[in-house]
Amino acid sequence: MRIVFATGNANKVREIKAILADLNMEVLSMKEAGVYAEAEENGATFAENAVIKAKDIATKVSDVIVMADDSGLVVDALNGEPGIYSARYLGEDTSYSIKNANIIERLEGIPVEGRSARFVCAIAAVLPDGRVLSTEGTIEGYIGYEERGNGGFGYDPIFMVPEYGCSTAELSAEAKNAISHRGKALNAMKILLQDALEK
Repeated sequence: MRIVFATGNANKVREIKAILADLNMEVLSMKEAGVYAEAEENGATFAENAVIKAKDIATKVSDVIVMADDSGLVVDALNGEPGIYSARYLGEDTSYSIKNANIIERLEGIPVEGRSARFVCAIAAVLPDGRVLSTEGTIEGYIGYEERGNGGFGYDPIFMVPEYGCSTAELSAEAKNAISHRGKALNAMKILLQDALEK
């Protein structure tokens, strides 16, 4: 059984393949599977958008498990922004250095206790028989005062993890995958998948 993961984000694909390695299934990006689609993410939640993406790709392939994620940064002081619009925040092609700078600027003068935030990741899987599985993972932290670290991607340089005293961009890939929102959601999905495939 193969898994086609509905993303074109190379950084995400690398993380996903590492986390799912022990499933002993081939994991392919859409590009590797020769599939192209751009589903309209019009859901109201991360979970709804993940299901929309997975179901869209599932109509274009057969005999594979299709998985999709929708994830993003939720900043409490910004009323949950950027939230489900994290990838499109300030425009589709805006660099994350600009997005990160904008968030830091909007939180100027707010002390640490008012900078709470979390990464959220919803994963959806569509099985060859049409069954849909969903999981969600979160990691709690706060928004830092500057970009820190060269690892990770996206909002990682401004997302501080209190128990580590550093940003997620300063963690090793292994450490990040062990505690991240995506790692938690994918590990939960592994359990659901193994159970579903045995039935």
